[in-house]
Amino acid sequence: MAKPKRLRDERPARMGDNGGPPLDELPPHEPEWGKGEINRYFEWRTAHRRAWRKPPAIALRREERAEALGLTYEEYTLELLERGRHPQPEDVAGIKAKRAERRRSGGVVGQSLKGMRLK
Repeated sequence: MAKPKRLRDERPARMGDNGGPPLDELPPHEPEWGKGEINRYFEWRTAHRRAWRKPPAIALRREERAEALGLTYEEYTLELLERGRHPQPEDVAGIKAKRAERRRSGGVVGQSLKGMRLK
């Protein structure tokens, strides 16, 4: 008669064992903020949220200006945040040239505010 196959052949069950993986084989935990200082992480997260949350009137005005230039809201806003001035028609070619680079790096590209609820 064959022995019944156990689920865990590597080690026998011990008193208090719940059958989970051994804790010493788990990869070390890395917090959400990485290896740097925790306060820097929360400062950047707060600043990022503040930069993208604008009153509906401002967001809609930026959307209209972006459409007039042939850009997305995000591209327009990124240029405004990076340069500190509103993009002009002569800046559009350079902004559109960055689209492929932003897509590769996982950045913000090609989204619109149309259909979104603005608070």
